[in-house]
Amino acid sequence: MKNSKKKTVLNVLLIAFVVSFFVTPMGYYGKVWLHRLFASSPKIIVEAERTRIVDYDWKLKDADWGFFNFEKSRENVIFISIWASWKLPCHAELRGIQKLYDIYGNKVDFYIITNEEKPPVEEFMEKNKYTFPVTYLIIGEKMPINSKKVPSSYLIDQKGNIVIYEDDITSWNSGKVHKVIDALLAN
Repeated sequence: MKNSKKKTVLNVLLIAFVVSFFVTPMGYYGKVWLHRLFASSPKIIVEAERTRIVDYDWKLKDADWGFFNFEKSRENVIFISIWASWKLPCHAELRGIQKLYDIYGNKVDFYIITNEEKPPVEEFMEKNKYTFPVTYLIIGEKMPINSKKVPSSYLIDQKGNIVIYEDDITSWNSGKVHKVIDALLAN
């Protein structure tokens, strides 16, 4: 009898824990944590298979809603991430991108791009204490990359070659990525 009550209590606790992943904020943060835990390391594209960006004439908006042209990043190492504040995999990935920005922000051009309106993005950035620069996509404007897959990220060398392309949650703050960026910056 005693054993039966213990099993019932444990089953109820287990069910409550599982249900919490669907209906509480704890569940949201638990899912973010699980995404981070299982994020893969990016795959480096072999040189022979790299595609090149040739047209840098791409208009974007900065965090102050001012227009600028991607052309300013020609011949620089560039990191681009397409994200959305409401998308769970993006939320999970952005902490690693923030850490990467903290290390390379003054050496690599970072474009953390969203197509959202400014107020929810600013709220998201403040809530999560992110300091990387946010870039806003201009819908309908031509662009050298595919912005339809969210999240997706690119690491581009000084010649415009796409060295890394990932269209899923990725662990960006890793020794492997640091090694690639350091090698690109040494060229």
